[in-house]
Amino acid sequence: MPSNDVRTLLQTAVPTAAAGVVAAAVSAGVAGGKGAVGAVVATLVVVLFMGIGLVVLQRTAKSLPHLFQAMGLMLYTAQLLLMVIFVAAFKDTSLFNPKAFAITLVATTLVWIGAQARAHMKAKILYVEPEPDKAAKAEKTGPSA
Repeated sequence: MPSNDVRTLLQTAVPTAAAGVVAAAVSAGVAGGKGAVGAVVATLVVVLFMGIGLVVLQRTAKSLPHLFQAMGLMLYTAQLLLMVIFVAAFKDTSLFNPKAFAITLVATTLVWIGAQARAHMKAKILYVEPEPDKAAKAEKTGPSA
């Protein structure tokens, strides 16, 4: 994985994990231990789903750039549908607090999307690969006597 991709992944995963820690603390205070467990599970789900999606999207951009936009739209739709399915599957669970889980899932997803947008705005990515100018290389530069 190239360093730009790792940097983007870190710039999105770290704020999301921090938001998850805050959500776990708030959930523990409001809903007890099961609330904290729900918040931690939600944070892990978001980091896992969105992280895999980011890696797939970066690889698609490099290998099939003409499919990048369509792949991005399909990927985000699939991620949101998977999260809705995940919430629906665990809405009546007794393993953790489902409300804390759902609220944390939405909050950390929004943090991930915001952090990803910020990371892409800050990245210095070339839109066009410049071709080396052969005429400029052939010329000698500097003083020559």
